[in-house]
Amino acid sequence: MKLSRLLQGIQTESPWQDCEITKVTCDNRQVAAGALFVCIKGTKFDGHSVAGKALEAGAAAVVAERDLGLPHQILVPDTREAYAVLCGNYCGNPARSLKLIGITGTNGKTTITYLIKHVLEAAGKKVGLIGTIHNEIGGMDIPATHTTPDPAELHVLFSRMVAAGCEYVVMEVSSHALDQHRLGGCHFSVGVFTNLTQDHLDYHITMENYYQAKKRLFSMCDTAVINLDDEYGRRLAGEVGCKTLTFSTESDSADFTARNIVPSATGSRFALVGDSLIGRVSFCMPGRFSVSNAMAAGVACLAAGVAFEDVVSGLCTCTGVVGRTEVLPTGTEFTVIRDYAHSPDGLEKVISTVKEFASGRVITLFGCAGNRDRTKRPKMAEIVSRLSDFVILTSDNPRDEDPLQIIDDAKPGLLEHPTPYQILPDRYEAIEWALDFAQPNDILLLCGKGHEDYQVLGFGTIYFDEKEIVLRLLKEKRRPDDTD
Repeated sequence: MKLSRLLQGIQTESPWQDCEITKVTCDNRQVAAGALFVCIKGTKFDGHSVAGKALEAGAAAVVAERDLGLPHQILVPDTREAYAVLCGNYCGNPARSLKLIGITGTNGKTTITYLIKHVLEAAGKKVGLIGTIHNEIGGMDIPATHTTPDPAELHVLFSRMVAAGCEYVVMEVSSHALDQHRLGGCHFSVGVFTNLTQDHLDYHITMENYYQAKKRLFSMCDTAVINLDDEYGRRLAGEVGCKTLTFSTESDSADFTARNIVPSATGSRFALVGDSLIGRVSFCMPGRFSVSNAMAAGVACLAAGVAFEDVVSGLCTCTGVVGRTEVLPTGTEFTVIRDYAHSPDGLEKVISTVKEFASGRVITLFGCAGNRDRTKRPKMAEIVSRLSDFVILTSDNPRDEDPLQIIDDAKPGLLEHPTPYQILPDRYEAIEWALDFAQPNDILLLCGKGHEDYQVLGFGTIYFDEKEIVLRLLKEKRRPDDTD
């Protein structure tokens, strides 16, 4: 492909000579003859430092943010954004043939993407999905390495979705991806804002930075769908320049509201009301926050052109999302639920929801992630201790940190309330202990891992599927009785 075609839509600040380009890469290890190498500065490595070597390896040109004194350099204001646009141009901009729906916020992104996909498919649309659990093209699953992929991977996915006949793509949009301009050159038909609570401050440092990163999505979309129950959502609704549709489970001032909410252990019933529209929804996931997620998905589908009656019907036929308030089929007199909640707000929402229908004790097992924001650890522990009847503090993904240090960081939050607790750093041992401890009518809530089937430890990543572990441990415990 000609360099001139690749540079379309990119502001250049230096002269350049047109030539044939064989590939676009930001990985100096992937440079080959005729490649265009993009210098990106990361947290640990700066691609500018190897630009000269890339030219020596055969690169036809290098894209940089500063003058490196090299031949065949092309200067741009932001190499991350330029790289995203270059990847789109190189793939023929497949996203322009798709209707993109992006979901951003601290909590709810994965659930809402799956709900939107279900509603669209129930309405007869062909849909691609890009998210935390995996990517989907029709009936094909593709493993996901990031919530929002690298631009090169992203545009290849878009190309495959176009080839498969997809009309819509529903995707989770992370604050990291927005801050790093991974979506440069993309335009969204609909952007959804769920909420904003403390998370990822190890990266963003301040909540304002975090908010501004999320806000970028709404400079790239036609219609913003915004949760008016969230403080930052109310702020966002007053700041975005595109068309907005708001939703709420509490306020009649929103464009769409949920009324007559009836919670149960197996789901929620509510009326979805907007202007002259009213639809009665029987939804499979419990809790007010699940109603909020359902509304976000429903309003997003309305914004995307789906008829109101098809939206209501689609929400009613949804069967849930793996790892999100998922009741495991244990066959015991107590209930085991696994959920991905791993932030203070996520924990508060899921435990509060479980308490709405619990007839026995709520036993919450949780841990705090390593190499992440340390300030939220005692806050998470305080919330769990305040809302639960018994707490088991264990490990999540400790990564390179000492698991005992992570637990020590969280422990002061446990001590703010008289709730009894047990500390077991080994998560497998903690789950085994919890299954022995649970009594009839109790609810054992496993928080943090959700859909994940791995655990990241100091020496590497191990296979760790909590659903599989729970069912295996229970089977082993029953075995002696079976042989009597």
